[in-house]
Amino acid sequence: MTYQETIEWMFKQLPMYQNIGKTAYKGDLTNSLLLDNYLGNPSKNLKCIHVAGTNGKGSTSHLLASILQENGYKVGLYTSPHLKDYRERIKINGKLISKKYIQTFIKEHKDFFEANSLSFFEMTVGLAFDYFSKEIVDIAIIEVGMGGRLDSTNIINPILSIITNIGLDHTAFLGTTHVEIAIEKAGIIKKNIPVVIGEYNNETKQVFCAKAKTENANVYYASEIKDVTLSCPLIGDYQKHNKKTVLQSVNVLKKEKHLLISDNAIKNGFKNVIKNTGLFGRWQIVNKNPKVICDTAHNREGLEIVLNQLKREKFYQLHIVLGVVNDKDLDTILPLFPKNAIYYFCKPNIPRGLDENKLKEEAKQYNLIGESYSSVKEAYRISFVAGKKEDLIYIGGSTFVVAEIL
Repeated sequence: MTYQETIEWMFKQLPMYQNIGKTAYKGDLTNSLLLDNYLGNPSKNLKCIHVAGTNGKGSTSHLLASILQENGYKVGLYTSPHLKDYRERIKINGKLISKKYIQTFIKEHKDFFEANSLSFFEMTVGLAFDYFSKEIVDIAIIEVGMGGRLDSTNIINPILSIITNIGLDHTAFLGTTHVEIAIEKAGIIKKNIPVVIGEYNNETKQVFCAKAKTENANVYYASEIKDVTLSCPLIGDYQKHNKKTVLQSVNVLKKEKHLLISDNAIKNGFKNVIKNTGLFGRWQIVNKNPKVICDTAHNREGLEIVLNQLKREKFYQLHIVLGVVNDKDLDTILPLFPKNAIYYFCKPNIPRGLDENKLKEEAKQYNLIGESYSSVKEAYRISFVAGKKEDLIYIGGSTFVVAEIL
């Protein structure tokens, strides 16, 4: 198979949450352990940092990777989902995994994948571990896909666990309360391994403390860090929590794991995070006149912060290109959106995307008025034509909407 054929096979032949939703979810680690054993247990060769949480996992992982790279470490970075290219999920020092490596990996192991009905996510995690092990990375930063306790990445024994925050997302799988979701995220806390907690409330803190006590794991809180004043291109309001989480993580790595990380590496890691790692889609300004901002925030907790930041922007007219996936609880997010904007409702180009006309009708109940468009690109094109240079266009609602614009 060519690379394109390989990617198409991966997307079509295996169940994938990104495309088909709930039926792709496997709450079990059996297949992940089976695959890791089949590949020669590459996960056991890695010195990992495990990152879970509802929001901020990607920014936290990329910032931490950038700092470690600036200090001279060879850093593997596994994140999901990707925005434009599948290979964004697996990088070493910001460089995407090669097409050839993916082709060869799938070709060599395709029969095993099919015989054991491995999911898209299980297969991709196996690919990442195999690649990082063979490339002999110094540190691998592994972002949880969903949850933690039963996530395919949770076969690793990391040197540090990080939980960024808890929000009501993926409730069909993880639970409908903060406590239930916190229990799932706390599943990455391992015996004698320190854990950094980004944000918490009284209920979730109790969950983390109880789990950490059971595992004899030291707990550190990002709230102990003062406001971060380091120069950084990640300017979304929500990044202040992620930055504190990263700095606390660096402190713990130095204190408990005796990792050498200089102040200069921290400074340059923050400053060069986009250049070093290729992080995009976080309060990203893609045009100036009219100003166009896109952001991947897609749940209540994330959108609340982003839309509050949007209120502080200066503009004559606000245009919002909005699309979501079909399992999104619209009653929790639509009330957050401003009523004085012109809306361009659209469907992200995945089977799981919510029909644009249905979104338009649901939004009308909250006095969010606009027209529907058959594609994200068409919605953006029309908004751009309509927007004057003093206007503002915001693009969001889903990672997949932002991906199509970028």
